Amino acid sequence: MRRLRTAVALGTALLALAACGTGGDGAGRECTLIGSMPGLSVVVPAPEGARVASAHLRVCWGGTCQEPKLELRPTSKTVSTGCDGDEPDDACGASASPDGGMRGFAHVEGLPKTSVKVTLTLRDAQGRTYLGKRVDVTPKATFPNGPHCGEGEPQAVLTVANGQITPR
Repeated sequence: MRRLRTAVALGTALLALAACGTGGDGAGRECTLIGSMPGLSVVVPAPEGARVASAHLRVCWGGTCQEPKLELRPTSKTVSTGCDGDEPDDACGASASPDGGMRGFAHVEGLPKTSVKVTLTLRDAQGRTYLGKRVDVTPKATFPNGPHCGEGEPQAVLTVANGQITPR
């Protein structure tokens, strides 16, 4: 009887171990609990980014509108600080350097994967509107763990350049 219990316990443990790491499509790829938030990213590259002091979004679909909080922050580029030598094990470094652009994300609860109307308003340091335009955008599903783990929330990116808003 003791051998039977040991065999059952061993079999159960082996089944549990075999089930580990087979998340998603069962191909052994790990699916984490990372998710994505529904919303819109706004990117204002240099030189226009230097003018931006504040931004406002209005997003409308299906007869309702939301005005989510949008805070833009400076973007940066990576600048090499050199290496200690030329050998594979030598250390190399890099630092972030402001590049004159701005970027932000607005969480838009319930954002659909269908066309939405977005009005983006950008203001300068004196509070003057220097860009106020409406565009139609179709948010797309995100895949924060890769396509094998299922789809996340919809998102879209709005890029401002030369006074125009380009949705992506």
